[in-house]
Amino acid sequence: MFVRDVLKVKGNAVYSVKPNQTVYEAIAKMDELDIGALLVMEDDNLQGILSERDYRSKIILKGRRSKSTAVSDIMSNQVYCVEPTDSVQDCMSIMTEKKIRHLPVLKDDEVAGVVSIGDLVKSIISKQKVEINNLRGYIQEGGTYPG
Repeated sequence: MFVRDVLKVKGNAVYSVKPNQTVYEAIAKMDELDIGALLVMEDDNLQGILSERDYRSKIILKGRRSKSTAVSDIMSNQVYCVEPTDSVQDCMSIMTEKKIRHLPVLKDDEVAGVVSIGDLVKSIISKQKVEINNLRGYIQEGGTYPG
């Protein structure tokens, strides 16, 4: 299973903020969209990523004000990205190793989507359900296993 398969199901929506927007605006957008991270983009260029964790660690716990702090002041500058041809397993490994929950997907150096840990887990569970149903059919019908 590949990232492109996850995006086919999830969609390619990319939600972002600009580096000069306030953290408050970004958090409000995350709340409205019910998502855990936003890409930070200037025009079509990926500048960073802002997550709920960044907000917690760099605003709340530091006593900063979200309405007067720019996204660029707290965003994560080091962004780990994947390509549509990367496997779901590779994504899970990156997320586990780097302790992150979101990966932008780049195709030809342009953002083509974002996958979250939740998206990957859903795709794995969905694949497992198909395999279980195939096995049940094989056992019940005495037929040939298609997998």
